[in-house]
Amino acid sequence: MRRRSSVVEVLDRFFFVFAGIAALWLGAILFMAGWGLNFEYWVYFVVFWVVVAYLGLPRLHRILSYIYVPDYFIGRTRTSDGILGDPVNIGVRGSEAQLHAAMQAAGWTRADDITARSIWRIIISTVRRRSYLHAPVSPLFLFGRQQDFAYQQEVGGNPKQRHHVRFWHCPKGWLLPGGYRVDWLAAGSYDKSVGLSLFTFQITHKVDENIDIERDYITSSVLDHNAQARVAILKDFSTGYHSRNGGGDTIITDGDLPILELAQVPVDSSVQLTTPPRAGLIFDSTKPVPLLPVNHELTPTAELGQAIWSRRPLQLLAGAMLVAVSVIMELVQFVQDMYDAWQTGSAGQVAGMDWRWVVAIAAITSLVVILIEAALVFFVLRGSALARLALLGAASFVIIQAAVGFFLYRQPISFGNSLVTISLHIGILLALSSDAARRFVYRPVPVRQPQ
Repeated sequence: MRRRSSVVEVLDRFFFVFAGIAALWLGAILFMAGWGLNFEYWVYFVVFWVVVAYLGLPRLHRILSYIYVPDYFIGRTRTSDGILGDPVNIGVRGSEAQLHAAMQAAGWTRADDITARSIWRIIISTVRRRSYLHAPVSPLFLFGRQQDFAYQQEVGGNPKQRHHVRFWHCPKGWLLPGGYRVDWLAAGSYDKSVGLSLFTFQITHKVDENIDIERDYITSSVLDHNAQARVAILKDFSTGYHSRNGGGDTIITDGDLPILELAQVPVDSSVQLTTPPRAGLIFDSTKPVPLLPVNHELTPTAELGQAIWSRRPLQLLAGAMLVAVSVIMELVQFVQDMYDAWQTGSAGQVAGMDWRWVVAIAAITSLVVILIEAALVFFVLRGSALARLALLGAASFVIIQAAVGFFLYRQPISFGNSLVTISLHIGILLALSSDAARRFVYRPVPVRQPQ
């Protein structure tokens, strides 16, 4: 019997879909506003491309992948947009320390995590063609979570070309199809250049189509530099196929899965384990699903809650920052309106009331709304699910109000204050309706163990 959706789940799905529609509408506004302009058209076009490529199309793919992509293991990773990504083409048996030791002995470099600093550094290194040995790799998802870490080898000091492989720790008790046990799964591929994604038009690395060559290169490098390492081949683990990855690049594989045996690899005391605590729970990252009960057999609740709470997702921080910007704009507009009202006021009556009382009531009402929004930002950062829904509802109201005026009353949306306001609220909607923000506010609460 299919479980009925709760009101919160219905609201979450509405905001998730509505955010995608609103982002595409914003892109259409920017595109139409550019016609008839000269140099300004290219400014509009660039903004249009950013909105569509990085906001509208990714959310559209997330909505569609929720419908047609299976939510169980099929030997493929997924992008953050829900599109099928690189194939899983390597398995590993061994501890995390042994895996790090084997990769480092083979000359592989640990990739940096994605941060504002590392993103800026890879942009500069790509433009200037300078080496960046620890350049971050884009997130791919398996078991509903981003890779635990990644390794890479730059080619010829060129950041556009590199060997790289992502690793995921398998959930406790999980087995490969056929009953094989592995501790880690990996997806390796070779970046040959930089170009545009076929599916979203984002700037991304282009992958060489014959991923089996990269798979064999990774395993060979580990075997050549670790005498205790062994490899076993699962023949025809998946049917050989021609397909495309998350960036639209063609990929070809024979379907074999090599299993690296690293249980005998010695561990150097210098190897640092920096991977955060992992949860055994398998999240489905492609759709808003209800949280499993805290007593679920694969859920170490305290560990899971601590791991999620310890690092607030960038989407949540971005949404809170956009709300803060919106509050500041409203405060500035409020001060301007009050000043104008005071300057143009008279001793007359407004709806039977003295004009000073009207201004005072409007001022108090505006200040209350601004303070409520500021409080909601505070509570969202603390992980309040109710505050998140309230902000999503407020942003949706602003967008719907603008859309009604645009479509029904032909009210123009100029590049001035109205377009900026709509863009801000669409950004808030996209950020706070994201899976990362949703999982954060619905995280399991750590349970204190009795002393």
